[in-house]
Amino acid sequence: MNALEIRNVSKTYPGFFLEDVSLTLPAGCVLGLVGENGAGKTTLVKLILDMVHRDNGSITVLGRDNRDNFRLTKEDLGVVFDNVGIPACLNTHQVGKIMALTYANWDWNRYQTLLERLSIPRDKAFRTLSRGNQMKLGIAIALSHHPKLLLLDEPTSGLDPVVRDDVVELLRDFVSREEHAILISSHIVSDLEKLCDYIAFLHQGKLLLAEEKDRLLEEYGLLLCEEKDLEVLPKAAVQGRRVSPYGVQALVKRDAVPAGWDIKPIGIEELFILLTKEEVRL
Repeated sequence: MNALEIRNVSKTYPGFFLEDVSLTLPAGCVLGLVGENGAGKTTLVKLILDMVHRDNGSITVLGRDNRDNFRLTKEDLGVVFDNVGIPACLNTHQVGKIMALTYANWDWNRYQTLLERLSIPRDKAFRTLSRGNQMKLGIAIALSHHPKLLLLDEPTSGLDPVVRDDVVELLRDFVSREEHAILISSHIVSDLEKLCDYIAFLHQGKLLLAEEKDRLLEEYGLLLCEEKDLEVLPKAAVQGRRVSPYGVQALVKRDAVPAGWDIKPIGIEELFILLTKEEVRL
């Protein structure tokens, strides 16, 4: 079963249009959403949760339409937004008591273990916690009621590199069970490269690409050359370029480039930047 199926979903706001997005997240996998601020990542997560109503299309979450008795489905979802949304006056124990009344499968032992593992202060009010500890508390809550699907919107924002690595390991442990899956958006692309099986690029409300991460890295490469050298390549080969006084870095599709060219590997972040900006001149 697919954990998540999004088919031809659109949403219009004044000055913004999320256009005809289709994505599939198989169970046992992690899908990373990459996009600039305002690209539509948070809007898409809110559409999945039916927090905002889609204009058209369909969304299936864990085998159910997300508008069909979604209260039952929400028991199986762990959600973390960039703004965690915990009442400012509550400490971690008080938060846990509320969550025990919210989720039928709330696991106090799991919650306490995660608080300790993530070094979250127990007796401080939420408003006094650092930005990093607030995000870590959101992650601990999301993982403490045995969800099947995690929806994470910038969950590593504000965390230092060591803690981010701990969180990535937690998420790896979670998705090691075949019935679990994760949809995660982050502007820290290195985290997504470590964790994700699939990558989707959102740009200005449009889905540019959605593909297996390894296949993307096999399909695209980086060509270092002079600008005039690109003129001999097929037009379909060059997907983006960065021009500087020292030459050109061109994003190319490997199978469209004739044999003999020295094509370098490319990372996900560089791929996204060059794909969204057809030509960058420095």
